[in-house]
Amino acid sequence: MKVRITEYLDIDLTREKWHCHSCGHELTDATNNYKHGCLVAEVPMETAHPPLTESTFSFTPDPDFCRLLEFYCPGCGTTLENEYLPPGHPITHDIELDVAALKARHGVR
Repeated sequence: MKVRITEYLDIDLTREKWHCHSCGHELTDATNNYKHGCLVAEVPMETAHPPLTESTFSFTPDPDFCRLLEFYCPGCGTTLENEYLPPGHPITHDIELDVAALKARHGVR
């Protein structure tokens, strides 16, 4: 039984796995960070935020202080998430579910 968690993420309560909502591709165990089952791309700041001025204050984030990571489904390429992090910072574990409580709520054993 699949339950929708976000716009692009489902959890299969029977198998305890993360899935892409768009194509159903299995990402990883529900106890893990779903991002570990994704394809990851680091987007250059100049690409995501092109300079708005010619001056040194271009409104483009400084890549020495900020990086943009995008997480894609390996099955269909849907963007599942993106996050801005300081360089060297590990990816965030932003969703941690109480799988047992979800199973109980949905009557799954």
